[in-house]
Amino acid sequence: MAARTKHEVEIGGRPLTLSNFAKVLYPSGFTKGKVIDYYTRIAPVMVPHLAGRCLTFRRYPDGTAADGFFEKRCPKHRPDWVPVAIGPSDRRGDIHYCRVEEPAGLVWAANLAAIELHAPMALADRQDTPLVLVFDFDPGPATDIATCCALAMRVREVLASVELKGWCKTSGSKGLQLYVPLNPAADDDGASHEETARFAKAVGAVLAKQTPDQVTTVMAKAERPGKVFVDWSQNAFHKTTIAPYSLRARPEPTVSTPITWDEVETGSTGDAQLRFDAAAVLARVDEHGDLFAAVLTEHQQLPPRLRESPPPTP
Repeated sequence: MAARTKHEVEIGGRPLTLSNFAKVLYPSGFTKGKVIDYYTRIAPVMVPHLAGRCLTFRRYPDGTAADGFFEKRCPKHRPDWVPVAIGPSDRRGDIHYCRVEEPAGLVWAANLAAIELHAPMALADRQDTPLVLVFDFDPGPATDIATCCALAMRVREVLASVELKGWCKTSGSKGLQLYVPLNPAADDDGASHEETARFAKAVGAVLAKQTPDQVTTVMAKAERPGKVFVDWSQNAFHKTTIAPYSLRARPEPTVSTPITWDEVETGSTGDAQLRFDAAAVLARVDEHGDLFAAVLTEHQQLPPRLRESPPPTP
């Protein structure tokens, strides 16, 4: 067995010991060193989407071809500058989740082979108030991301009818996600998780009623062949969604990638390849910056009359 090589580095004034750069984590040949390099370079745009949140890591120490595991409890061996926060718990009591507040924290997580980072819709210090409403489009058998894009365009029309805007990103796997930022002020109670989930389900139900052969809001897998499942439950208090710019544990190092509405529209026709690897995402950020930046700053409100009733048909 090859000896474990270690590298002493400093990122933002934080000392880190990184190891085993040559270890292959993806069947395509993408190594741990390349994972660490990607997260080091993407950190300036990714960390703002992680900061303040209780994060769940999905770790693959033996590579993405092997079984990984979800880790909610922040490792006890973390550096003392990696903060934690108490988040949704289980029967064993409080869970102290890791928080990534700076680039060094993201690189530390990458060194743990935390290939995927999953984030909730709310901040750790305001867990009952989601900052974002999410539509998670999950394509069933005989559908694809083009079908998801076509559905996202329809949801965009519904949102526009109630003066709401959204931004899309690929899941990095098969689907697409549409984020509707809310970002309530500190003195604003904002919408609850129950209200955002209800709204997302109601929008999905409208579209499923219009085209029952294309859309479903039913979780049962038997209902999904040939349809896109609008997973409204991702808005629940205890749920997380793959974070913007996170790598995915696929055969190749694909990324959950923010995309423009022009790309969504082109993708809906099947004329765009909406599958981006780490190198492509870094190039996109160099060219366009953070296409998801508005999700952090845009202030919107769910119309009060729609929090408990379905939205109007566009």
